[in-house]
Amino acid sequence: MTSTPAACFFEGCKVIEASISAVPGLIVSFLILAALIAAPTALVAKARNKPWPLKTALAVYLAGILAVTLLPGDAGLQSWQCDTGTPTHLFTSASSLLNIALFAPGALLAVLLFKRPVTVAAAFGALSGAVELAQSAGHLGRSCSVTDLAANATGALLGSLVGAVWLYRRRQPLGKPLRDLAWGMSLGVLAALSILGVFESRIDRVDIVAMDDQRRGLAESAVQADEWIATAAKGVFGSDTQVRETATKKDGSRLRITATTDRGTISGTWPAKTLESAWSSNSRGDEGSLNKKEVAAAAAQFARKWFPQNVAGSDQQVRSIGDGPTMAYTVVYRRYADKVMMPMRLDLTVTTTGRVIGFAARTVDDPVLPRVTVDKAKAQALATATTGLPSESALLLAQQVKGEWRPVWLVGSGKQDIAIDAATGERIAGKG
Repeated sequence: MTSTPAACFFEGCKVIEASISAVPGLIVSFLILAALIAAPTALVAKARNKPWPLKTALAVYLAGILAVTLLPGDAGLQSWQCDTGTPTHLFTSASSLLNIALFAPGALLAVLLFKRPVTVAAAFGALSGAVELAQSAGHLGRSCSVTDLAANATGALLGSLVGAVWLYRRRQPLGKPLRDLAWGMSLGVLAALSILGVFESRIDRVDIVAMDDQRRGLAESAVQADEWIATAAKGVFGSDTQVRETATKKDGSRLRITATTDRGTISGTWPAKTLESAWSSNSRGDEGSLNKKEVAAAAAQFARKWFPQNVAGSDQQVRSIGDGPTMAYTVVYRRYADKVMMPMRLDLTVTTTGRVIGFAARTVDDPVLPRVTVDKAKAQALATATTGLPSESALLLAQQVKGEWRPVWLVGSGKQDIAIDAATGERIAGKG
């Protein structure tokens, strides 16, 4: 949608109104401050038989800048924080345009008064930096912002340029141009180094735009995740399933979402769209007629639909739960690579009608592991040497050790399980 001039003006008015309301007593404070600064300025100029209107106008305008930027408000970051986001909307944001407009007239008045545009531009740029640092250091309820600093400095440059053009058109000579250039450049460099030094040593940088984009993206992702988990719930529990509530929790770069329905609960992760678990509120077995082989086929059909990545290349095992007419089956999928059990997991509980009561899944890509050099017998011998107890079982599987996937023997020795790195033969402390 293209913004019209009227729309831009209306947006600017709203920003001005919001700025005034955010700083209680702004107008009254400005009038008092302007009187305190302008009156002595005018009196001193008259006493010295100097033109006073321009000096007084500049004094009043500086009072306005200080009032607008430094009076305590009800918003802002914490002390010694500053929004260092890139000022990409410098000439399109109503707030930035107002900051440009705030500093440009003051710089224009100063150039008309002192006839040194380079020095004036540098001085107003330094003033802008000092204002932002004061907003960051003080408990003012104001927001330090690199975008505001850039907008204020842009206003100072534009005001100084307009002032220089005005003097040129009026054929009024500039005051010692070479000295103005030298003083202005020196002041600008000194101010830039000082402000940069304080920013580097004291300021805690935050990126408000990026944070806002992240929050907006998180909110949009949460809505999409709600829609996805609702669809999954109806696919698992039945098309007439009603979602009562959803709970979303941020887990690193992903969302973990759980839906509570009238048929049970289901959870998964977004945006990977991987289901993790579900359990029906009706967990009693059905009095069906499917045998073990038919239940395995029904489970395979369900698993291929919802967990194709887990099923591919996996082995299926089926075992019964309970007995009688309400017995059910646990259908387990595991994948092996070079006899090492991969971290992928899929466990289904299925009734004799083919209804899936629940499932638990872990969808993980098969990791690349070091070559196994320790066989089962050696792993059991190492465990026995450690515990002094005979080993009862041994399982070779992939596990993360200090953030790295390793082939690991889990050896059961009495009441103590021992974890042994199958590539090095070393015992893994804390694993069992």
